[in-house]
Amino acid sequence: MNKNLKTIFIAAGLGLAQLTAGAQTAWPEKPVRIIVPYAPGGTTDYAARQIAQKLTEQTKQSFYVENKAGASGTIGTDLVAKAAPDGYTLLTNDTTYAMLPSLFNKLPWDHANGLAPVTTIALTPVVLVVGVNSPYKTLAELLAFAQKNPGKLNFGSGGPGSSTHLSAELLKKEGKFFMTHIPYKGAGEAMLAVVSGQVDVLVTASPTAIPQVKGGKLRALAVTGDKRLSSLPDVPTFKEAGLRGYTVTNWFGLVAPKGTAPELVDKLQAEVKKALADPALRERLAQQGAQPGGMAPADFAGFIKQETLIWGTVAKLAGVKPE
Repeated sequence: MNKNLKTIFIAAGLGLAQLTAGAQTAWPEKPVRIIVPYAPGGTTDYAARQIAQKLTEQTKQSFYVENKAGASGTIGTDLVAKAAPDGYTLLTNDTTYAMLPSLFNKLPWDHANGLAPVTTIALTPVVLVVGVNSPYKTLAELLAFAQKNPGKLNFGSGGPGSSTHLSAELLKKEGKFFMTHIPYKGAGEAMLAVVSGQVDVLVTASPTAIPQVKGGKLRALAVTGDKRLSSLPDVPTFKEAGLRGYTVTNWFGLVAPKGTAPELVDKLQAEVKKALADPALRERLAQQGAQPGGMAPADFAGFIKQETLIWGTVAKLAGVKPE
């Protein structure tokens, strides 16, 4: 090859590499939407909005939340799975995502490989709450009544197969009692139902429960975890309340469409991790009983697979049949 021509090819190649690198480091150049696959008002929505606000501040570009609810989160999730893998459409998923293979015979995307895990946003315990006018002051009182009166109590959830549903199903199994399931379109609606007295019990993530408990609208009977929450110091753990076998942690994460460049996934993870290091955001999360995430993409992918196996077992024990 002519020496001058070879030099031109090398220079062109270097120029292309610089352009590609520049394109990667320039992200985001336009607003980024974060899809929440549930109605507003639940913990997933809360987590998405907290991180969107901080990412907007950090990048000087708008990160905004869109709620696309329906079918246990599959409508919004499928939208992201089929979006362009360019970093401008993301999904906030949660514990319910790990439950979906147990709820549906077939999903419109590949559950195991159809999305690119980015990182965790937060991990939270769950809280068992009843209405402020409920006759049950302790977990022991509620269990005693439920065990002697099968089916007379009911519980709300954010929908069939949601984390609020299967968390309560696991509670029924561990407590050896039966409650009737009343599904709603989202955790926010289920919360309103227990506040208004339409349902007796709700098992939900701490960020959803704590404001209502502190506001005097709900009574918390127990919280998962090894220690009490600093924001609910008078509420015992399930272990303290006598139900040692009940352990549930809810998680909330960020994923991108399959095919998103690994460099962009890494940059997204780094931005979220930086956001979660902010003292003000950490304090807001702590007030809601949440621990900040920041998991590496590969670790988050493995975590989702593990959670899918765990909740698949719970769904079978609860008699949940895929549709």
